[in-house]
Amino acid sequence: MKFGPIEFRHLRYFTAVVESKSFRAAAQRLHVSQPPLTRQVQQLEELLGVSLLERQPRGVELTAAGAVFYEEARNLLALAEQAIDRTQMAAQGQLGRLDIGVFGSAVFDAIPRVIQAFRLAYPKVDIVLHNLDRAGQIRALRERRLTVGFNRFFVEEVDLLWDVVLHEQLNVAVHEAHPFAKRGRLSFDDLADQPLIVYPRTSRPSFIDQVLSMFHSRHLTPRIVQEVDDVVTAIALVSSGFGLTLASDSALTLRLPGVVYVPLEATEAQIDLCMIRRADDESALLRAFIDVVHAVLPPRG
Repeated sequence: MKFGPIEFRHLRYFTAVVESKSFRAAAQRLHVSQPPLTRQVQQLEELLGVSLLERQPRGVELTAAGAVFYEEARNLLALAEQAIDRTQMAAQGQLGRLDIGVFGSAVFDAIPRVIQAFRLAYPKVDIVLHNLDRAGQIRALRERRLTVGFNRFFVEEVDLLWDVVLHEQLNVAVHEAHPFAKRGRLSFDDLADQPLIVYPRTSRPSFIDQVLSMFHSRHLTPRIVQEVDDVVTAIALVSSGFGLTLASDSALTLRLPGVVYVPLEATEAQIDLCMIRRADDESALLRAFIDVVHAVLPPRG
């Protein structure tokens, strides 16, 4: 059976009459005159082909069909209100999904602090983390599988934007039995002849190249004994006495048995955490996230 068009006005007027138990009270509640309200409810009954209300001396009562339609009408109105709220929230960056690429030592400190602050401010936004190296993040951003990425090293990409969001000092991770463990600070000269573990060995240029440039600028050649995939593996090897490695301030939260962190004294011995995103992404959700990042991670170092 095909019915004529039922509008939300019909639903609002009908539910108001039911909840007010009279046409007069419903009209006052809706700030309309009673005759138009009565006509709208009668039109609704005609469109449905059923009687929804029984007029009684003490007010109106629902028919059996009216009781069913009242529940459905309330559900439809609630869904409409929810749709409006969600649309407005999405426009304000308060609703949606963020896919975030992460890699390296930032996952131990900086990124968790950002995510915690963002979730407190925007609890209705879904956050999904993806462990991807720099090349993987760039590819996923271009394929629109990521909203934003964080890594230690980026180069210029014509369709991507990147910002330095955090400067951190470098530290030397050494075994507690090593003589350096008792030093207050270390220099690049101190490290020149030491067995050095470097990372990550993928997505060159990377942190490895930054470390090498710091040595080469001082006319030093580091004694690299092992290249590994990440900072966790590097510090695990330090824990076993295999050698030394360099780590950012964020990595200091990574506590493995026998590992001591000693600051590197050079003023330029810093590592940057970068945030990368698509140049054409102007969404309110991304803007809200960027604002939280800058609030939580004021550059230090």
